[in-house]
Amino acid sequence: MNRNILSFSLLVLTLAGFGGCSSKPAGDESKKAAPDKIQGKAQVIQDSNITEAAMNAGGPSVYLVDGLRRYRLFLNKPVEVVAGKQYVAEGVYAQKAIDDMGDPDNGKNGYPLPGRCESVVKMAWSGLAFDVTGGHASALCAKVKRYPARAIFLVTRLQPLDSKSGADSKKDQAGEEKEIPEISVPADKQRAALMEGPSAQTAPLWDPAGKTVNCKVVIGPDGKVSELETGMQLCEAVPWSQYRYQPPVQRGHPVKVKTEVEVRFEPRK
Repeated sequence: MNRNILSFSLLVLTLAGFGGCSSKPAGDESKKAAPDKIQGKAQVIQDSNITEAAMNAGGPSVYLVDGLRRYRLFLNKPVEVVAGKQYVAEGVYAQKAIDDMGDPDNGKNGYPLPGRCESVVKMAWSGLAFDVTGGHASALCAKVKRYPARAIFLVTRLQPLDSKSGADSKKDQAGEEKEIPEISVPADKQRAALMEGPSAQTAPLWDPAGKTVNCKVVIGPDGKVSELETGMQLCEAVPWSQYRYQPPVQRGHPVKVKTEVEVRFEPRK
């Protein structure tokens, strides 16, 4: 009897051990499963700056331009990129990952914290030597501190866009938009045409006090914000894809509108 009870107990413990081993990797795997992905037209800039070179494995600086977003690619190994060609990149969107981690000091000790930068580098490129990881983390922190709203993307995979038809359709659409006339509309008048958009934004970690800014934009014939014509950091942090206006027309024909949009940032709590 005692032998049977002992055997049964050992069996239960063994099965529990197997269950614990099998469930843990599944949880870890889910955290790594979905890399960020971006797509855009390549922009290549030759740099002589040492800080810039640290972010492109010694090659030229590479950007992907996607509508309102211009992503600076952070490369840990040399990659040949053709200017003007469409690419798809997978990896880690640095500012988003840093913000998701949060900052217990709410930006008081600087944004971003060095430890957050190191975590993001490890998230993108695991298995690097300690000194290499540290060098990449320092370069990332320096860039984000200076330009916190300008998107930096740590690349794990970069490849040309497969669909030629998709690239051609974008080119055709761009050609059509060039022929559409552009008019200027005062900010207060254009505000009346707003159909959808957030009334306020939460101030970012790197500027937590909050303020109101005026951003110069271009609104396309579809009523969406298509271009950002300002170098103001807070304007670059606005989620412009959430804004919708009545499609602008003049004398019955579609037009593009140059205007200013007032955006209020509420203080972080």
